Amino acid sequence: MELSVYSTLEYNKIIEMLADRTGSIIGRELAEVLLPVSDTGQVRDRLAETAEARDIMNNFTSIPLGGIRDVRASIKRASLGAVLEPHELLAIASTLYAARRMKTFLSDLPIETPLLSAKAGQIVLLKNIETTIEATITEQGSIRDDASSELLKLRREIKQAQSRVKEKLDNILRSGEYQKYFQDALVTMRGDRYVIPIKQEFRNSFPGIVHDQSASGATLFIEPIAIVNLNNDIKQLIAAEKAEIERILIVVSGQIAKVADCIKENLDILAHLDFVFAKAKLSIDMRAIKPIINTQGYINLLQARHPLIPGENVVPIDVHLGRHFTTLLITGPNTGGKTVTLKTVGLFALMTQAGLFIPAAPDSEMPVIGKIFADIGDEQSIEQSLSTFSGHMTNLVGILKDVSANDLVLIDEIGAGTDPSEGAALAMSILEYFHKLGTKTIATTHYSELKTFAYTRHGIENASVEFDIQTLRPTYRLLIGIPGSSNAFAISSRLGLSDQIISRAKELINKEHADFETILQALEEEKKAYTARLDDVKSLEQELSRTREKIDAEKQRINEKKTTVLAKAQEEAATVIRQARRSAEEIITELKSQFSEHSGRERQKAIETARKKLKESSSSVSGFSLDEETDSELSADMVRPGMAVYVTTLKQKGEVLALNNTDVTVQMGVLKLTVPLSACRLLTETVKHKESPVTKRVSIAKTEAPARQIDIRGMTIEEAETVLDKYIDEAILSGLNEVLIIHGKGTGALRKGVKMYLENHPHITGIRIAELNEGGTGATVARLA
Repeated sequence: MELSVYSTLEYNKIIEMLADRTGSIIGRELAEVLLPVSDTGQVRDRLAETAEARDIMNNFTSIPLGGIRDVRASIKRASLGAVLEPHELLAIASTLYAARRMKTFLSDLPIETPLLSAKAGQIVLLKNIETTIEATITEQGSIRDDASSELLKLRREIKQAQSRVKEKLDNILRSGEYQKYFQDALVTMRGDRYVIPIKQEFRNSFPGIVHDQSASGATLFIEPIAIVNLNNDIKQLIAAEKAEIERILIVVSGQIAKVADCIKENLDILAHLDFVFAKAKLSIDMRAIKPIINTQGYINLLQARHPLIPGENVVPIDVHLGRHFTTLLITGPNTGGKTVTLKTVGLFALMTQAGLFIPAAPDSEMPVIGKIFADIGDEQSIEQSLSTFSGHMTNLVGILKDVSANDLVLIDEIGAGTDPSEGAALAMSILEYFHKLGTKTIATTHYSELKTFAYTRHGIENASVEFDIQTLRPTYRLLIGIPGSSNAFAISSRLGLSDQIISRAKELINKEHADFETILQALEEEKKAYTARLDDVKSLEQELSRTREKIDAEKQRINEKKTTVLAKAQEEAATVIRQARRSAEEIITELKSQFSEHSGRERQKAIETARKKLKESSSSVSGFSLDEETDSELSADMVRPGMAVYVTTLKQKGEVLALNNTDVTVQMGVLKLTVPLSACRLLTETVKHKESPVTKRVSIAKTEAPARQIDIRGMTIEEAETVLDKYIDEAILSGLNEVLIIHGKGTGALRKGVKMYLENHPHITGIRIAELNEGGTGATVARLA
């Protein structure tokens, strides 16, 4: 790709923005040399890395990238045997610490970042080097006293010698004998020797070595004889200290030299991570998205915004190219946004293949392009004065020599700068060549001939930039499918050009051209109306979608409430049923205890009283309430088929089928029973007469005590349990000790169900198979408690 394309499309400015968001020198260097690639796999990996870094930055406020230093020169010097300075060692320790923090951070992330985690996983931890440097160098860059035992000993001796010197000097300064000799009663240093300022005239009276004198010569700086030897001792100790420090630095530098390659690799990884997170920062600042990479070679940009135009001024555009057509011809007035469209598409291609996100709407798609060619003149640049027809044609000749099918060509004002008819013909020929080659091409022009050319060629599409004639300002919106007009007459009229001149100009213009411009204006108006209607439809669709979401949410709320209410009702019903059963069992137990104490009449009265109690306790769990029935007994003239009645002996409601004197045949679910009329009560609700299913008819004799046996053949287990429940209660109340239940042989399912039911019944003390004369295995005998 030509280097001039980067500056033409202002890619270098994007790189500057990226470099400013790095946190280290080494990361900035990577950003500054970032170039697009043409390999699809590489492009996907670059974008995936940026996406991972973006996810991390969206979920975590702080990324531990601080402390990275450019220590490449220090590492190289150490590997060559040089002794590193303390500040260089501190920089290496800081970088190793940053590498360790970054590796830990990326390995402990709760979100999936396979590429960056794998990169950080390659970092080699050198904690021993970190520890050695921290134990040797202070944060201020000096050697620690305890860096070695020898250094600690030497520094203690130096302090002790310095204390002795100061003590001697204090004695001299306080001495009355020497007071008149002192220029100032203080101690200072010359070189590494302690001295006292003495007046010039007392030079011979004060014993010592002169090391310096003042500028005027009135003061001499003399080292007293009494401390010469002590100063010599300090000097020797300081020399020994320096040698020990040199030895320590040599040792540490040698350790670094051994792992120089590892440190260099860690540095490269840190630089790459810093660079990737800079790309993520840039995408956040630009409000950019990850483009979808397609392999079909088409461009589909939605709401694309040029990243170098301020957000409050930029107008988003939709551009698609390469699917239904490979050449897009943009027309319209100057300063309308044609050139911005070219630069936006070209810059987005470069950014995508560099692994950068693009400022556009989600679902925008870009292909991986081979090369990008651009012949764009910038009217605001000094170079525009040199952009003659020859210059443009030279660029096009170079493009034609090197272009291929997978490339993108951007041409501003194709064929301009020469005779319009010849320029238009050359432009059509060039565009036709690009089209046959399959190159994706976007060109701008003012030539009307090219608009017609685009209409008559399959795969070449017209487009225009919208212009508001009323305000004389462009809207910068790109309209694909509609060619634009220059609007020269309208603009001139609005600017004050006389109607006479404009009318004459219209007379002089070619009639076909005038008609064509008229058609273009009509198409533009239709396009505007269509766009407005489309916006209305989209708005209605969004409103409809929101309404549907509200309805769905309300449905869900109602269903949840319904489920809650039903669950509560079922729980309450189950509680009432349990209470009713307990009450029934208590009443039955009470009755049994009274059987032996009372006569038959008293016993029957007690039974009736118990039945009434049971009816009252069960009324809350039956399918109707007590207020739906009457307490008075029925007479024969009140009963007719189809009536709903409540059978007090069975505590169930049913439908009257027939009346026989004092007996009533009642349909109760799947059962038909003959019961006494006195045991029936009238319900206020009449059951609709339904066709009765074929069921087993069970008759219970109208006596004080039920029959000793009951026939349940042909029933289901559930039906049998209901009938047996009522039958056993009646048998217990009647004082029977044993009952025979005829269930038949059949498949044995009913026999097993009856056996299980009887075994779990609280008032059954035992069960056995009936004797042969009673039915054998087709019947079961149950003993009552």
